[in-house]
Amino acid sequence: MAMHKVVVGVLIMVAFAATSAVAQGEWDTADATFYGDMSGKATMGGPCGYGDLFAQGYGLANTAVSGVLFNDAETCGACYEVKCFNNTQHCTTTIAKMTVTSLCPPDPKLPGGGLCQPPKKHFDMSMAMYMTLSNSPYAGSIPIQFRRVPCVKTGGIKFNIKGNPWWFLVLVYNVGGSGDVSAVSVKGSKDGKWITMEREWGQNWHVMMKPELVGQALSFQVTTGDGKMVESDDVAPANWQHGQIFEGKQFPTN
Repeated sequence: MAMHKVVVGVLIMVAFAATSAVAQGEWDTADATFYGDMSGKATMGGPCGYGDLFAQGYGLANTAVSGVLFNDAETCGACYEVKCFNNTQHCTTTIAKMTVTSLCPPDPKLPGGGLCQPPKKHFDMSMAMYMTLSNSPYAGSIPIQFRRVPCVKTGGIKFNIKGNPWWFLVLVYNVGGSGDVSAVSVKGSKDGKWITMEREWGQNWHVMMKPELVGQALSFQVTTGDGKMVESDDVAPANWQHGQIFEGKQFPTN
């Protein structure tokens, strides 16, 4: 019998590291700034749709990226290693690991749209992450190198059921492996047919006019950007309610 678990309380912040599940990418160059303060409150929410990054396990290890890297929210949940370089005055030797949780949009008030105007590659990260790379909060935009790495998460993929009986919406987070969700499907225990969900915004996925899903145990298929898929059967019991969070399987780390 498949197990299900309602997730309650506050999730601890987890770190992630490279494993053989997803190959490391090549180092690329960009620039980095920070927003908010050391509390990280300013980084909560955003176009990826995660909301409370502490409760969802991302914590302060988060960053917004410019549009060319954000790729219409397809990069939400992707993990990167980032290091400062070619700036001996302000650089530390630390390699920081962080998850994409938001978009850094162009600023029409600045000449040329500012640091996040396409095709510029830019990381606008939490102050805590910035201060691991720079020895001064006054260094401004610093040159960085970055590369994709696998996401290693504690526990399974989380499914936060939202919406209403006629608009089924699910926030998918805490995704390991490639981290970036490219497709989600849902199946009711009575219907037995997989329904392809559409990206509403960020990592919120929806199905319109599906009141028949109410009263059925729910299974999910999650596919990441590297084409790998994990199926979590009967994650939510038949008496699930909107607002509840359920935990499914996770992408393997080896």
